[in-house]
Amino acid sequence: MTTARDVMTKGTECADVGDTVTEAARRMRELGVGALPICGDDNRLKGMITDRDIVLKCVAEGMDTTEMKVADYAGDEVVTIGADDSIEEALATMSNAGVRRLPVIDGHDLVGMISQADIARNLPEEKVGDLVEAISSAPNSD
Repeated sequence: MTTARDVMTKGTECADVGDTVTEAARRMRELGVGALPICGDDNRLKGMITDRDIVLKCVAEGMDTTEMKVADYAGDEVVTIGADDSIEEALATMSNAGVRRLPVIDGHDLVGMISQADIARNLPEEKVGDLVEAISSAPNSD
C-alpha cells in the first residue's frame, strides 16, 4: 500500500500565526508554492493559508496585507491526512473536502504536504479523473 508519507513533499515550511499576510505571500513566492500551513508557537498545525485566500479574502476586500495576520485566515478546521494513511484515503479526503492540498501529520506533528499532483503521479488514471472532477466542481476549492 502506498501511503501519504511515500508521496508527500517533506520539509514543509509553516507560516507562523503571528506572520502578516504579506510575509506569507513572500514565503509562498520564495518556495514556489500556493499554500502554507499555519503553525502556532507549539509547532502544531493551526490552519492553512492559500494564495487564493490572500487574493479573495484580503486584497479584494481592501485589507492591508502588511497588517493582517495569517491567523485571521486559518479557518475553523484544517483537513489533514495521516502520514500512514493510503493515497486512496488522501484522494477521498481531498474529494470530500474539495481541496487540492493536504497537510500530512504524524500524531500532532506536521511532516509534509500532499498535493493533487502527488496523488496524480501515483494513482491509476481513472481515479485521478475522479479527483479532478470532484475538486473542480467544489465551490470552495483552494
